[in-house]
Amino acid sequence: MTSNSRLASLMITGLMAMGLASPVFAQTPTDVWTNSFAMDGQPKYGLDYTHFDYVNVDAPKGGTVRLGDMGGFDTFNPILPKGETAGGLGLIYETLMTPSSDELNTYYVRLAEALKIAPDYSAVTFRMDADARWHDGQPVTAEDVVWSFEKVIEVNPDYAQYYANITSAEVTAPGEVTFTFDQTGNRELPLILGQLLVLPQHWWEGTNAQGKQRSIAESTLEPPLGSGPYRLASFEPGQSITYERVPDYWGADHPTRVGQNNFDKYQIEYFLDLTVQFEAFKADQFDWWSENQARRWATAYDFPAVKEGRVVQELFPQDYNGSGLMVGFIMNLRRDKFADPLVREALNYAFDFEELSNTMFYGQYERIDSFFFGLPFKSTGLPEGEELEILEGLRDQIPAKVFDTPYTNPVSGDPEKLRENLRTALNLFTQAGYSLEGTQMLGPDGQPFTFEILLNGPTIEPVAQNLVTNLAQIGITATIRTVDSPQFINRARSFDYDMIYSGWAQSYSPGNEQRFFFGSSTANAEGAQNYAGVADPAVDALIEQLIVADDRETQEAVTKALDRVLLAKHFVIPSYSLRTTRAARWDRFSRPENLPEFSSGFPTLWWWDEAKAAKTGGVTAQ
Repeated sequence: MTSNSRLASLMITGLMAMGLASPVFAQTPTDVWTNSFAMDGQPKYGLDYTHFDYVNVDAPKGGTVRLGDMGGFDTFNPILPKGETAGGLGLIYETLMTPSSDELNTYYVRLAEALKIAPDYSAVTFRMDADARWHDGQPVTAEDVVWSFEKVIEVNPDYAQYYANITSAEVTAPGEVTFTFDQTGNRELPLILGQLLVLPQHWWEGTNAQGKQRSIAESTLEPPLGSGPYRLASFEPGQSITYERVPDYWGADHPTRVGQNNFDKYQIEYFLDLTVQFEAFKADQFDWWSENQARRWATAYDFPAVKEGRVVQELFPQDYNGSGLMVGFIMNLRRDKFADPLVREALNYAFDFEELSNTMFYGQYERIDSFFFGLPFKSTGLPEGEELEILEGLRDQIPAKVFDTPYTNPVSGDPEKLRENLRTALNLFTQAGYSLEGTQMLGPDGQPFTFEILLNGPTIEPVAQNLVTNLAQIGITATIRTVDSPQFINRARSFDYDMIYSGWAQSYSPGNEQRFFFGSSTANAEGAQNYAGVADPAVDALIEQLIVADDRETQEAVTKALDRVLLAKHFVIPSYSLRTTRAARWDRFSRPENLPEFSSGFPTLWWWDEAKAAKTGGVTAQ
């Protein structure tokens, strides 16, 4: 809250709400104005909080943080579904609400001053903060919110799917915007609307310096107008971006901003080759490196700056505490060759994770065995209780083994085990109507079974080669195609691949986004993250049950059931995960003594440390 009068108003309405009943699943009071939304339980921070507990309120302001990234960028338009959007636009633009990093699925108002949820969760209203300003001094309005919502679903089919249950957005009072839903009981919708990126209508509908009309439906490299703590200062197209602090930023003392955004400048340098990027880090061309190769983490940090203590290695498990994932080789069911689940299952038997762990991974990774790996509600053992009841209702639409066989990945690691797994794979192919003729696996149509694996850069090539080499032993020709990031993104968006190495991040509160990942409505929606092309009635039914789950126990039961069905359908050859960030940094920064439970906080919570920088050398505060 940014004024005493509005804070007092919120405190009064909060006291009025204390005697009202609230839903079991989401304890946020309905039909009253409040400053936060929690999917489960009570928010940690009350109506009068002044900052998050994990920040250093006295963190010094100054210095520059330099980041590295792969690929490039060709637009500053943050909502287009095509092209490569510049990194760091979250420094410029803001959302209606923002999460805290020491709670799960709990959001606090930012551009909004307060929100009010309909008793049956059929609508949510946001009241805008009267202090919120664009960088040109104009207020951020409810009309901006409506315009942003309408434009994002107009130009981006991804968001049209994500917001499919929202029937209208309208200004219902001065400074207030109301979103109406086509269903009741969907308790996640207020949260996902709080995540809405708000854009300046007057700027996008205006003209640029050359008098040309701007268009939110088109790509642009014109520096954008935002409302956040930074503005774009300079850039080299596709190569580098510099953001600088806005000296009169409206939200500098906002509770969600105190102690954060401490650097005067953010710089992002882009690279087209990962090895070149790492060498640039070693040469002190940027400050922070997140390691994605076990071998490099174990063997490549023997350069002088590490030995001298000027580069520091550290692990940050916080970054993974609040999320789960599935990553692996995803089969494109839009290709007939992957239509048979027996074929899809067989391919997993050719992936020898244990061999890779022994020879390449230095024992750092775990094999993924769930679409919600790392979360407490991944499926385990056999279904029971409420989960079993849910699955019984779909018994005729799901594999029988869901009820009597727990999912496990094949285990190899030595030649004998691999041979046995390949015999199992061959048997599954035979059941699917294939035959091994000489050195070729032939399908029921007499054609060889071949496919291509599409990769984004060379990092996963040795992992994919493990699969390719083993499949060759049973007559299957798989090839690897490695492309750069722009081509990979474009092909992924248009589903132009046989198999792709990718995945899905999952939260502690799965819901509406599952349609976008696995729903029939997105199976052929270009740009969706339904990479496998899942179009399955049982999966759809479970997603809809998940979205309207009315308590945490039901949400967990449905999530486990969904996980179990997705695994049984064999859409993915699961790969591996490390539940921690491996980071190396040039030692010029300090951070709060106690990092939040769900984030390492870099660079948002960190700050430039003059004393450390002087010892580390290389660059100055400016």
